[in-house]
Amino acid sequence: MGDRTLRISLRRQQLEVLEGARVTACYPVSTSAKGAGERVGSEQTPRGAHEVRELIGEGAPSGAVFVGRRLTGEVCTRELRAASPDRDWILSRVIRLSGLEAGRNAGGEVDTHGRLIYIHGAPDDEPMGEPRSHGCIRMRNDDVIELFEMLEIGTLVQIDE
Repeated sequence: MGDRTLRISLRRQQLEVLEGARVTACYPVSTSAKGAGERVGSEQTPRGAHEVRELIGEGAPSGAVFVGRRLTGEVCTRELRAASPDRDWILSRVIRLSGLEAGRNAGGEVDTHGRLIYIHGAPDDEPMGEPRSHGCIRMRNDDVIELFEMLEIGTLVQIDE
């Protein structure tokens, strides 16, 4: 498993799983509606080398709702979404990232971990393949659950334009 890495393309709105140099899985994603950037409060998706710092939600049902990286006991439904239309839905799994490049995405005003940047599930009717998030990398619920099972703490994640 130590040879597995993730590559996320902001331009293509795509996440690839690599085993060495070979792409073994590919998923559509949705990154920040405000583009790429590392600063605290920017709501942009950070670039550069990262690692998986936390894997949260193992065994939770598809569509399980997280707030503050904790399960709420809810499962996302149309009715629940209609009752909270402005909520930023974090569903199914939370893969928390930490930057590895001091001054670029680690430390100070550019710290990915402190910014709470995740790869996470989104409501099933949210479009993928176009930038719409608040900085995180959104995936379809089934996709993020599948990805979660492939990862371990320390998996390298490269985020590029």
